[in-house]
Amino acid sequence: MRRLRGIISLVHDAVDKTVDLVDEGHESTARTVLRVTDLIPTVEHHARLVNEVRRLGTRGVLSSIKLLNRGVQVVENVALDMALPGDPGEETPVPMRSDAMTDEALRIGWVSDAVLALVNAVVGDHLDAKENDLRVAMQLRIGDRYFDPHTAFLPEGTRRAALYVHGLGTSEWSWCLEGLSYHRDAGASFGSLLERDLGIVPIYARYNTGRRISVNGRALERAIEGLVARSPNLEELILVGHSMGGLVIRSACHYGGLAQRDWLGKVRRVFCLGSPHRGAPLEKLGNVLTGVLGAIDLPGTLVTARLLEGRSAGIKDLRHGALVDEDWLGKDPDALVDPGRAEVPLLPNVAYHFISAVLTQDPQHPLGQLIGDLLVREASAHGPILSEHFPIETARFGGVLHHQLQNHPAIYQVLKRACEGQAAGPVSGIGPT
Repeated sequence: MRRLRGIISLVHDAVDKTVDLVDEGHESTARTVLRVTDLIPTVEHHARLVNEVRRLGTRGVLSSIKLLNRGVQVVENVALDMALPGDPGEETPVPMRSDAMTDEALRIGWVSDAVLALVNAVVGDHLDAKENDLRVAMQLRIGDRYFDPHTAFLPEGTRRAALYVHGLGTSEWSWCLEGLSYHRDAGASFGSLLERDLGIVPIYARYNTGRRISVNGRALERAIEGLVARSPNLEELILVGHSMGGLVIRSACHYGGLAQRDWLGKVRRVFCLGSPHRGAPLEKLGNVLTGVLGAIDLPGTLVTARLLEGRSAGIKDLRHGALVDEDWLGKDPDALVDPGRAEVPLLPNVAYHFISAVLTQDPQHPLGQLIGDLLVREASAHGPILSEHFPIETARFGGVLHHQLQNHPAIYQVLKRACEGQAAGPVSGIGPT
C-alpha cells in the first residue's frame, strides 16, 4: 500500500511538473515572437497587450489543471484508506539466494526493488523532501532482514564483519549481478563468498542514492555507530563501496571522525570499487549540456534544460565527488564553474584499496585510459589527490565494466587476499571473462 500511495503521489507531482514545463514553453515562444514585434514600432504596443491577455488566459488554465490534479489525489488517497486499511507492516526483503532469480514470486520482488532503486536515484531528493512513500530510508540488511539505524545488531559472537554499500540507482542486490556466470550461483556475492571462505559476516546498506552524498554519509555513520554499539564482540569492520558507495563510506568516516566515534577504531580496511573520487565524466557532461541548453531561449532547449536540471542532488554530487555539506551548501549545483571541494583526508591507520577497471582488455590501452570503465576513469577511481600521502593499494583490470566490479572473480581475489592479511601491492591485469 505504501508503494502504491507513493506511485500515485509521484504521478501527480509529474503532472504538476509537466504543467510548469508547458508554461515555460509558452513563455519562451512568446519572448521569441516579441523580440521580432519589438522591432516594429507600429505593432510593438499591440503585441505586448495581446501577450498579456494570452499570459493571463494560459496561467488560468494551467492553474486550474494543477488544482484539479491535487483534488483528484485527495480523492484517491481517501479511496485507498477505505479500500486498504491497516498498517503495511515491516518490509520483508527478497531472500539473497540462488533461487531468487528463478522463482517467479522472488523475481517479481527483485524487479520491484530494482525499479524502486532507480526511481530513488533519479528523483530521490524530491521523494525525500515530499516524504513520498517511495523514498528509501537508510537501512542495514543482515541476513534476510532489514534494520533501521536504531535496531541493527550482528549475530551473537560475530568478530569480523564487512559492510557493503551499493552505488547509484541500485540496491543490495547489485552485489549479486552476474553471480551465476561468475560463481555458478545467482545469489553469490563478495559478501557470501567472504563469509564462506573467511567467516566474515556480510552487512548490506540500502539507501536513497538520490539524496546528497553527505546526507547519506551522516545517515550511514549513525547506522554503523548503533550497529557496533550493539555488537560487543565485533573486533574488525571492513568497508566495501562500489561507485557512489565508496564516496558515501568516505563521507561517513569523515563525520565519524568529527564526532570521535568509537566505531572507527574497528575499521581495518576500506575498499572503493570504481568510485569517482575526482568526479564522474558523464555528470560533468550533463552539467555542461544543462548550462548550454538553458542559455538558449527556445522552447525545445529550455524545457530540455529544465528536465536535466531536475536530476537528483545525489547525481549532481558525482560531478566532483562531493563528500561533505560544505561542498554544496550555499552553492549553485548547476554552475558551470567548479565551486571547489573541501579536503577530506583518509583515515589514519586504515588500509585503503582503490580498484579501477577499463573497457579495453589491455589496461594500458589509450582508449581504456580515456574512457575508463565507461562511467569512471582510472585516475578518479584511484582515490583523491590527498591519498598520495597515505599508504594505499591500487588495482586495475582490463576488460571489466563498471557494474562488473561488484562481483568479478578477479576483484574478489584482491579482497580475499587483503582480508587474509596478504599485501597484494599494485595490481594490473586482464580480468577473466
